[in-house]
Amino acid sequence: MLNKYLMITIILFSCFICQSKSKRSRPNVLFFLVDDMGWRDVGYQGSDFYETPNIDRLSDKGVVFSNAYASHPRCVPSRYAIMTGRYPARAQMPGPGEGKLKSNIIAGDDGKLNPTDRCIAKEFKSVGYKTFFTGKWHLATSGTFPEDVGFDINIAGGHAGSPISYFHPYNEGRATGKKAPIKGLEEGYDGEYLTDRITKETLKFLDDHLKNSDEPFFAFVSHYAVHEPLEAKRKDIERFQERQKKMHYEGPEFIPEGTGTTKVRQDDPKYAAMIYSMDQSLGRIINKLEEEKVMDNTIIVFFSDNGGLSNRGFRPRHVATSNLPLRAGKGHLYEGGIREPMIVYDPRINKSVNRSDAIVIGNDFYPTLMEMSGMSTKGLRGIDGQSFLWALKGQKNPNPQRSIFWHSPVPRPQSTGDESCTAVRKGDYKLIEWYDKGIVELYNITNDIGEESDLSKEDPDKVKELLTEVKVWRNEVDAYMGKKK
Repeated sequence: MLNKYLMITIILFSCFICQSKSKRSRPNVLFFLVDDMGWRDVGYQGSDFYETPNIDRLSDKGVVFSNAYASHPRCVPSRYAIMTGRYPARAQMPGPGEGKLKSNIIAGDDGKLNPTDRCIAKEFKSVGYKTFFTGKWHLATSGTFPEDVGFDINIAGGHAGSPISYFHPYNEGRATGKKAPIKGLEEGYDGEYLTDRITKETLKFLDDHLKNSDEPFFAFVSHYAVHEPLEAKRKDIERFQERQKKMHYEGPEFIPEGTGTTKVRQDDPKYAAMIYSMDQSLGRIINKLEEEKVMDNTIIVFFSDNGGLSNRGFRPRHVATSNLPLRAGKGHLYEGGIREPMIVYDPRINKSVNRSDAIVIGNDFYPTLMEMSGMSTKGLRGIDGQSFLWALKGQKNPNPQRSIFWHSPVPRPQSTGDESCTAVRKGDYKLIEWYDKGIVELYNITNDIGEESDLSKEDPDKVKELLTEVKVWRNEVDAYMGKKK
C-alpha cells in the first residue's frame, strides 16, 4: 500500500515539475509600440538629427525588417489589426460611426473591439502567460478595455488617442471631450513625464512578476509618444536645440502633396526630444531584462502604428517630422504613411540574417508571436495575418505571391491632406486606387521607394491584375466605401 501511495506521489510531483518546466520553457514577449513614429525617425535608418542609441543596439541584435507595414495609416485601425490579426476593413474601420454590427465587431471611426473578439492577449493568457498592458489603447467602448480582452493588468489604457499634456496630470480628454485622468495614472507629481511614467509602471510589473512567479509574461508597452502634443523635458529639448544649430538645410521646408503639403526636414527639437525619451524607455526596460537574467528567453518586438506626421492639409498645421525618401506620411497610403521601423529580437533563433526584405504587415504579428511562443496556429481561423517566422530563420518565403491590402475610406483633407483610396502591394509592385476620382497609380516599390514614377500607363496589364485583386478583396471584406457624395 505504501508503495502504491509513493508511486502516486511521485507521478503527481513529476506532473507538477513537467508543468512548471513547460511554463518556464515558453519565451517571454515584450511588444514595444510607438505612436506616429516614422520609418526614418531612427538612427539605424539614417536619421542624422534624432538619437536612438537603444533602438539601434536592438537592431544589431535582432532582425530588421525593411518592408514592414502598418495595416492602416492611422492609429486606431492599425492597433485593431495588431490585436486581432484582421484587416481593419473587415470591421468597417474606419467607418460610418457607432451602431453598426458586423461579424460581432462594433464598427466606427474611433476603433472598436468586442469582448468576444479573438484577441492576441487571450491567446497568451490561455496557455499560462501573465498578460500586461500599459499606455495608449484607443480601442475601447464600454466593456472593451485591455482587461476585457485578455490582459490581466491594464495601466493607462483607455479611450483617448493622446493626452492633453505629457506632464502630470496628463488628462486624456481629446477623444472624450472631458478632462478625465488617464486610467491608472491618477496619482503622480508635478513635472512627471508620461513616457517615463509608462516605463516606470513596466519596470514595476517586471520586478513584481519575475520575483513572484514562474509564469512567462506577455507585456505590451504602448507609448503615447511620439504623438501630438509635441512636449518634452526641457533638458532634452535643449540638447536638440544645440544639435539643430549645427544642421544645414537646403531647399523648401514643404513640398505639395494631396490637398496640402509635406514636410521635408527633420528639424523639430521637441519631437527629437520625445523620440530620445522613448528610446531611453526601451533601454531601461532592456536593462531590467538583463539584470533579471531573462533577456536570453525574451522576444522583443519594436514597431510603430503608422507613419510619421509629416503632412498638413489645406488648413496648415504644425507637423513633426519628415519621412523622406518615403512619400507623404500619416494618413496617406503612400509609403510614408504605412511603412514602419520594425525589429524582432529572439535570442533562441540562430541568427542567420540581420536584415530581411520580407513584406510583412501589422496583421502578421498575431500568428507569428503565437508560433514563436510554441502555440499551435493550425486551428486559427478568421484572421488575415500570416506568420513570418520563416523570415526570422532566414528560410524561403512559403507564399511569395501574397498580396497585402490597405483601405482608407474616411479621409482628412483638412488636417493631413489625404483622400479616399485603396492600395495593394504584391511583390515589387504597389497599386493605389482613388476610387472616388477614378484615378489609379502603379509603382515598382523595390526600384522606386519614393513613388516618383507612376507606371500605370506603361504597364496596363499589371494595373488590370492588381485592380482586380483590389475590387475582389474589398467585396470579400465588405469594405466601407465612405459617404456617398
